[in-house]
Amino acid sequence: MTSDGATTTPTTTSAPPASAETDGLAADAVSPIGRRIHLSGGGVEAVIGTIAATLASLRVDGVQLTEPIDENAWPAYCNGIFLAPWPNRVRDGRWTHDGATQQLDVTERDRNNALHGLLQFTDHEIREQTPTSVTLGALIPAQHGWPFTLDSWVRYELVPGGLRATHGVRNLSGVTAPYATGVHPYLRLGDVPVRELRVTVPAASYVEVDDRLNPIGVKPVDGTPVDLRAGRLFSDLDLDTAYADLSPVDGATAWIEAPDGSRLTLLQDPDWRWVQVFTTAIFPAGGWTAVDPATSGPDVEGSGYLGGPLGDAIAIEPMTAPPDALNSGEGLIHLQPGAEWSGSWALRYTPAPAAGSSTDLA
Repeated sequence: MTSDGATTTPTTTSAPPASAETDGLAADAVSPIGRRIHLSGGGVEAVIGTIAATLASLRVDGVQLTEPIDENAWPAYCNGIFLAPWPNRVRDGRWTHDGATQQLDVTERDRNNALHGLLQFTDHEIREQTPTSVTLGALIPAQHGWPFTLDSWVRYELVPGGLRATHGVRNLSGVTAPYATGVHPYLRLGDVPVRELRVTVPAASYVEVDDRLNPIGVKPVDGTPVDLRAGRLFSDLDLDTAYADLSPVDGATAWIEAPDGSRLTLLQDPDWRWVQVFTTAIFPAGGWTAVDPATSGPDVEGSGYLGGPLGDAIAIEPMTAPPDALNSGEGLIHLQPGAEWSGSWALRYTPAPAAGSSTDLA
């Protein structure tokens, strides 16, 4: 939907319904990702955290499909968090709006960038909830480098074989505001070693970056190690790469596949025109746990933390805009005063096919 289209903002409620489950925590308990909300139905289970509207776990028919966040852990490497009002990076945290230089807080200190928007540590209110869905919302107020006020929300709903997420926003400012969004899930296929997964992204171009991971151009993937159109094994990849010029296959913009043919597919609405792929061999299973909660916090990830065993992981991140979009303008949604926008992405699990059947998406 365009920025001028009408959508319905979910009704705000003061508390979740009595049937709400909170993943075994007491009613007033708060985990490092806020309230942990458990959704279940039709063989699909998800855990959503209210801080950063985090996708903490997704399972279908008992198969774990995202890297889970343990009950008393913080998300490692932004696992599952909601990214708004921009995904990825803003170079030096600096951009220009109507001729005025804006300076955002620098949150990626080692690269001197503003990373992943303004909601990473924001606790969201529960606006609607059923056993199989939840809508979380939060205000993005005017602040350093961001002279706008937005009402932002995300709705997670279980669907056959997976999960669908709808992101929405309304501009509460008296001026037109730019907006972009994304999410940062790490995907897996049950107990299959991540190194054995085949990764496919039907994209013709990628964003070339400098040593600070800021964009310096867009290039064809042809003949490069980042070409994933025919699929490549995770073990052959070393990526922190944004893909452009997607050619979705039946709505699928990326998928991972196990040797047995089981598959997890990412689907995106037309406004979601970029996919970021990040691979790592040092992902802590279950997330980060603070050694001393009085002196450690999620803003210094990796300092004073313990985690589970380190291993392989892959993030496949749907985005409505590429890195540094506040400077390039590419992919930005321009919200006039009072205007609303919403758009969706989804994850769909397909089990291993029966002998002799095809796994092609087409």
